[in-house]
Amino acid sequence: MNDQTEHITPPDFGDLSLKSRDDEADCGLCFSSADLLGIAGVATILHHGQRYQLRQTKAGKLILTK
Repeated sequence: MNDQTEHITPPDFGDLSLKSRDDEADCGLCFSSADLLGIAGVATILHHGQRYQLRQTKAGKLILTK
């Protein structure tokens, strides 16, 4: 079997500041979309055994697809 899935090392979330800024609503555990999506512009999320992709559109919006 030929697995052509590209594997990208996820960012090190241990170094992120999780405190909310004064101009943002308190969102609990918050991540920057740039940190999640990285250079590739896409993040794969495993949820209950299903694989989803979070990506940024050309318009700069986020879309989650199965």
